[in-house]
Amino acid sequence: LCRVANDRLITFQYFNFLKRMYVTQCNKDLSQRAKPKSDSVASPFRELQQLDQEKKVIHKIRPISPVHQPLSETSIRNEVREMKSAAETEDSVTPVRAESKEDRQWKEMKLQLNDLPGILARLSKIKLTALVVSTASAGFAMAPVPFDLTCFLIASLGTGLASCAANSINQFFEVPFDSNMNRTKNRPLVRGQISPLLAVCFAASCGVPGIALLTLGVNPLTGALGAFNIFLYTCCYTPMKRMSIANTWVGAVVGAIPPVMGWTAATGSLDAGALLLGGILYSWQFPHFNALSWGLREDYSRGGYCMMSVTHPGLCRRVALRHCLALIGLSTVAPLLDITTWTFPVISLPINLYISYLGFRFYRDADRSSSRKLFFCSLWHLPLLLLVMFTCKKSFLEKEDKGDLLGESHGRAMEIRLP
Repeated sequence: LCRVANDRLITFQYFNFLKRMYVTQCNKDLSQRAKPKSDSVASPFRELQQLDQEKKVIHKIRPISPVHQPLSETSIRNEVREMKSAAETEDSVTPVRAESKEDRQWKEMKLQLNDLPGILARLSKIKLTALVVSTASAGFAMAPVPFDLTCFLIASLGTGLASCAANSINQFFEVPFDSNMNRTKNRPLVRGQISPLLAVCFAASCGVPGIALLTLGVNPLTGALGAFNIFLYTCCYTPMKRMSIANTWVGAVVGAIPPVMGWTAATGSLDAGALLLGGILYSWQFPHFNALSWGLREDYSRGGYCMMSVTHPGLCRRVALRHCLALIGLSTVAPLLDITTWTFPVISLPINLYISYLGFRFYRDADRSSSRKLFFCSLWHLPLLLLVMFTCKKSFLEKEDKGDLLGESHGRAMEIRLP
């Protein structure tokens, strides 16, 4: 800022010098060529010269055309009118520049109650929280038990509050680093729209009730998973972002836990179906985040974050492609675990092949265009894959009938063996 101010000061002094020379030359020419009318002409120029000495900001210098013929009285008057109009425009522009300088100064931000909901929504990353709640809801819906609306609402509310708490604490820790990035420089804590104390109080007011709802209103296993996820996101993933590229794998585990929480909220146990849903979310995050970070390499480097796209660009592209292909394998495992019918891997194959194709393009081209296409594809790929998985889910009654048949056959076999 000091350099810019110094350059502007030098430019201003140079322009002021040129204009004084211009006025002096005009006065000399007029005094030589229009001596009989010097009294009538010189007075406006004297007034204009005094006016120019009072001006401190020069905006535009018009080129001077050489004059070879004596100036007429009308031409002199026209020049005086033009210079007076230029002086009037300078008067109108100077306050605007003064206001812009005032806007650049540091001011105390006053929090208004009307702006508080929007600020807290940005502090809690409301879009990311909505994604977390939707994946937890998918895990709850895929569980092989009857649907319980009350338990579903409590689990969704508790998961959302836990996500708000984790995101708020994450922004609290990353204020000095977010201020260096274009992507995060407008966050509430960076701009001073909310105090750090209020942000911590908001995080506590979300985290404590959220974990209490999951533990007491759902089951202790789901509450423990929620508390562990807050710890993993704030105390492991957040500091690791400036230490090692392993933060991407830790962040993928954080994103894989919400569907597991939804499954455990419905069943009360950690089954193979919960691990499969977590695996799908785990693999989906690599093409999603690696494609996103590829276009933000300059920003992450400026913020001091250690990301694969910055330090290991080749590994970033390979990992994204591997996990695109892993989604095909995980979709095939679902019917083997008796979670979906065999129509799920068949219907999901085209969308998994398409994201794998874009992952290959990203691996081969390594440019912003391919990374952008892969990122936007990941936005609709996950909800569509989960929707197809839900429509191909095996019904609870079919599993009960199958279990009863297996029990009856086992009982008959025992009767045959008995003497």
